[in-house]
Amino acid sequence: MPHRVDKELEEFRSLTEVPSSFEDGFNWSSLFGALFIALIMVPGAIYMGLLAGTTQIGQAATWVTVILFVEVAKRAHRYLNRSEIFVLFFMAGSIVAMPFHGLLWNQYFVRSDPAGAFGIAKDLPAWFAPPPESASYAKRTFFHWDWLPVIGLIIFGTFFSQLSNMVLGYGLFRLTSDVERLPFPMAPIGVQGVLALAEDAEAQDAAAKEKAWRWRVFAIGGAMGLAFGAIYLGIPTLTGAMTGKPIQILPIPFSDFTPTTQHYLPAVATGIAWDLGNLLIGMVLPFFAMLGSFIGLVCTIAANPFLYRHGVLTSWAPGDNTMHTLFKNNVDFYFSFQIGIAVAIAIGGFATVARQLRARRAARGEAPARTVAPAASRGDIRSWLILSVYFLVTAAYIIVSGFLINWHPGVMLVLVVLGFVYTPIISYVTARLEGIAGQVVEIPFIREASLILSGYRGVACWFLPMPIANYGGMTVFYRQAELTGTRFTSVWKANVVLYPIIIVSSIFFMNFVWGLAEVPSAVYPFAQRMWDFQAQNTCIVYSSTLGDYSIFEEAFSWTHLGVGTGFGVTLFAGLSALGAPVFLIYGLIRGLGQTMPHSILPQFIGALIGRYYFQRRLGLRWRQYIPVVTAGFMCGMGLLATLCIGITFLSKAIIQLPF
Repeated sequence: MPHRVDKELEEFRSLTEVPSSFEDGFNWSSLFGALFIALIMVPGAIYMGLLAGTTQIGQAATWVTVILFVEVAKRAHRYLNRSEIFVLFFMAGSIVAMPFHGLLWNQYFVRSDPAGAFGIAKDLPAWFAPPPESASYAKRTFFHWDWLPVIGLIIFGTFFSQLSNMVLGYGLFRLTSDVERLPFPMAPIGVQGVLALAEDAEAQDAAAKEKAWRWRVFAIGGAMGLAFGAIYLGIPTLTGAMTGKPIQILPIPFSDFTPTTQHYLPAVATGIAWDLGNLLIGMVLPFFAMLGSFIGLVCTIAANPFLYRHGVLTSWAPGDNTMHTLFKNNVDFYFSFQIGIAVAIAIGGFATVARQLRARRAARGEAPARTVAPAASRGDIRSWLILSVYFLVTAAYIIVSGFLINWHPGVMLVLVVLGFVYTPIISYVTARLEGIAGQVVEIPFIREASLILSGYRGVACWFLPMPIANYGGMTVFYRQAELTGTRFTSVWKANVVLYPIIIVSSIFFMNFVWGLAEVPSAVYPFAQRMWDFQAQNTCIVYSSTLGDYSIFEEAFSWTHLGVGTGFGVTLFAGLSALGAPVFLIYGLIRGLGQTMPHSILPQFIGALIGRYYFQRRLGLRWRQYIPVVTAGFMCGMGLLATLCIGITFLSKAIIQLPF
């Protein structure tokens, strides 16, 4: 039986071709870029993350950095090539996952109401956060002796995490790209903005500029981002700086309609997020993935009233808002059901990998995979070095965790199994699935289940630097570097330079932001609204190892888990047998469960507009245009946000004289 071709996958595969040569993208301008990121972008990303709580802000800051350096280079009569722009893009993007962002969460969680109510706060270890009586909380500062163990452990974890991500992700890329020749259909999306900037820099004559469509499209998106960002982020930021209470024309992070719809949709969280970026994301992502997520959301909206009336969702009460509704529904049903759904996704991912392996072997007549020799200029390293780094990192995690946990035998066994068995298996499966269908597979709650079964009593085990990770996603990053002609060694050099700079600037500005106002508070709407909900859900898991009766025992149900797994597997198998698109299958299964509708609905509207209006008018060119528009939009939002944050920091730093 011939292998069925997924048209949407093929559409994404053909967006970009691999260049024939590779260049070093790291130079002295990259070093200045790292300093610029540390001094300007890091505080902006911290502040906007607390204000709006969206990763798009970090992505927008990435584009601000890259655009500014491209324009400065032009004024100096120098044009950055694709590799240099990609390295800048990578360095700026590192601020999205800042190592010390968790410090603000730690200081909140140790003193939070959920942690106290569930009996967790008193057992939190000193290397997670100092006890509530520490003088550092009254002074609102991390520059205190009590925070040294916390900061030291974060430095250890981030260093080895960066090392393993870079090296082991590269090894998986070599295996799946050079040996198995997988296409990585989603990788071209991430490089369209880089190609747009490089195309504009290289277009030096009128004829070339006329062909440089990417820059024109990027500029349109940038103008949209500036206009929308002024309303969505600019006004709340500036009014919060001047009055202490932000004025929101468009509510952040969403409008909550749950109390209004409770009479005809009991136990259903309703609302909408007003961020225009959701519409663009819906246009960028595969249509069938968005359709599947929307169908899953509709199923949840229909199921919740039924479950409420039949005594499953018993905790919900009229008057509950979105956060209360989601938390109570999680405890009653969805905590276990979502684990089952995630298990079904994992099973589906393994099935996809197995099916693709059989198809490829049949097509080759059981011949072994042919390794394609990469270009000598790509900057590859030896396989023995990859394996050495893997064993070094895993051993370091196990030894440090052993000291912190007093060598508890059950936990030590868990560390060894997760580090040397689970991590390599799940990383390889994810790498193959990314290469085949642009999807990620995770086995849910494997860490949580392992620690619960270890026999440990207390909560310290949840904060260990554990050797569990999924490095498969890094294969897409290396594919993007390859598509832009970037030598891999330049990425590694950039990371070595960037890491210590980001470490120092992160803790400094995190301390500065905490000093401006309590976190969370009215100054940071997202943190004030969402952190309590996140803390409640976190406590469900942490309470499982306390030994006494906990909320975890109330939330976890093997029956609900089995229902979720059975339903998900049946749905996956049925849709696959009917020949449904790959993206529809994964989108639908992921959309089932306790999905917040606030972003799903605008994303689906964007998908409909993109497919049935723009794509009909522009054809396949639309798939090339919309990633560039989205990148421009993020850049415009970032420019506006950076300006407003600068004004805010200046206003807070002013010293008022007594006369």
